[in-house]
Amino acid sequence: MFPIRDHNPSGRTPYVTYALLAANLFVFLAFLGIQTDESAIWEFYGNWAIIPARVSSGEGYLTLVSSLFLHAGFMHLAGNMLFLWIFGDNLEDEMGHLTFLGFYLACGLGAGLIHVAMGPQSTVPTVGASGAIAGVMGGYLLLFPKAKVDILIIFIIFFKILPVPAWLMLGLWFGMQLFGSIGSDPDAGGVAYWAHTGGFIIGAILALPLLIRLGGIGFWNRTHGHPPHPHPEYRLVRSNIPRVPRK
Repeated sequence: MFPIRDHNPSGRTPYVTYALLAANLFVFLAFLGIQTDESAIWEFYGNWAIIPARVSSGEGYLTLVSSLFLHAGFMHLAGNMLFLWIFGDNLEDEMGHLTFLGFYLACGLGAGLIHVAMGPQSTVPTVGASGAIAGVMGGYLLLFPKAKVDILIIFIIFFKILPVPAWLMLGLWFGMQLFGSIGSDPDAGGVAYWAHTGGFIIGAILALPLLIRLGGIGFWNRTHGHPPHPHPEYRLVRSNIPRVPRK
């Protein structure tokens, strides 16, 4: 189950979201050649990925930012960029371009610091924009809890696109990250659950002043938790293949 789009168009061009998408793709392609060279990629991660033990010792603070633009593989990149594409434009629309950029980086920095705090002696390199994007999701949930999000459900050979409210999809995602955080071992590598959980909470907290400025509960009452403008309805393209009824 994963989201493929939302029904929440932005009112202006999300230049920062586009720039972040392009920057992540550019960095991935720029270093694609060393992905198969194990020694080279580990040296690269050693310089630019978050290594909690290194940060805890007072070094490598720049990696809290540089790691946000690194990904361990194409599917890692594609998954993160899909979530940024779906949820980033709406926050940028409400916050403004430069404020959204600061918000994104602050969520990423906070998520990285929480990851370090939960495993300060870990020597496992950590990369990915997911901590910052989790913050975007937290902010989105706070502002647009009832916005429609289309999710693709795949079960073996069965698949279906199902529209659900944002609070359900994002709440379920956050619950999974929180559950994964409990008992996770930072020294074992894998998913950085604490970065996801922390980034999501930080994003919701940082978006709270915006919600208050928009009117707080009054904003929710005016919009009923939906986008403050008409949302598009998506339909699957009708097939030209004739349907033969069963006898």
